[in-house]
Amino acid sequence: MNAFSRFFGFVLITFLCFNIDAQVISGSLGDFQMDETELYTMTKQMSQFISRFNYEEDQYGTKIDPKSPDYHNAAKRKTVLPLLFDMENPRTAGSLRDFFVDDLTKNNSQFFQFLGGKWYSEVSAKFIWKGNTVDVSLIMAIEKEGLGSKWVISNVFFNEFQQYFPQGELAEKEKHFLHPMSHELDFMNIYKAFNDPQIIDYYASTDYQPDYLTLFFYEIKKGNLKFDHVESVKFHVLQINNWYFEVSWFNRAGYNSGWLISNLMYINEEERQTLLKIYQPSIQQTK
Repeated sequence: MNAFSRFFGFVLITFLCFNIDAQVISGSLGDFQMDETELYTMTKQMSQFISRFNYEEDQYGTKIDPKSPDYHNAAKRKTVLPLLFDMENPRTAGSLRDFFVDDLTKNNSQFFQFLGGKWYSEVSAKFIWKGNTVDVSLIMAIEKEGLGSKWVISNVFFNEFQQYFPQGELAEKEKHFLHPMSHELDFMNIYKAFNDPQIIDYYASTDYQPDYLTLFFYEIKKGNLKFDHVESVKFHVLQINNWYFEVSWFNRAGYNSGWLISNLMYINEEERQTLLKIYQPSIQQTK
């Protein structure tokens, strides 16, 4: 189900909730029936996930007054955080999850900030490439804009682009170089760098990284790559010290549905910086 369908479904169900007295909603979300309690406990929007993650909203959707002692309350937050995990997944329903919750609440100083950077949306979309339907993953980042903010494309993953720049073995790359005295020969030997177009990047600097986003924009402008539709969306969060987690959409009956943590990993700072460079290579990341 794409983002528009989810939004439309949510609006329809909310409308029904305020226009019928029955305890069970006569409509359905997707292919299952949902009662009012399930509707309120469902994490329907990513902004709602953030509010519940920070305990600025309880598990039933009630906003908490920032002046209230309950706002960001560590004890109550500790009871709500486990509800934001996919409980049907062993990777997000065990001891690692409990360790994560304890780590977040023992000092109660780490919160999910919308404008805090270091979180990304992965938009899986269909494009038309040379007459064929292909999969492209767009990585989106929040960027400040004046007094507000906006989503921008920070990276792109497309198999065709990756094939242009295969990761060769170091020993193989070492066979392809220009002698340090090449300048004395007016670089007459540079021809060999162009003998095999597939390895032209072997002659680049050792810190060279291909810019897939520029390739993407170029192919779009040339008309070679055309957008078709969005298939799915998920989020990658690296704001929390020592942790990485994904948030995915779960469209199902019960009290564990909507936007939930679908993957959780304990990572060190080096691993976090590596992931940040993947999601937003143009930004110089810092702690």
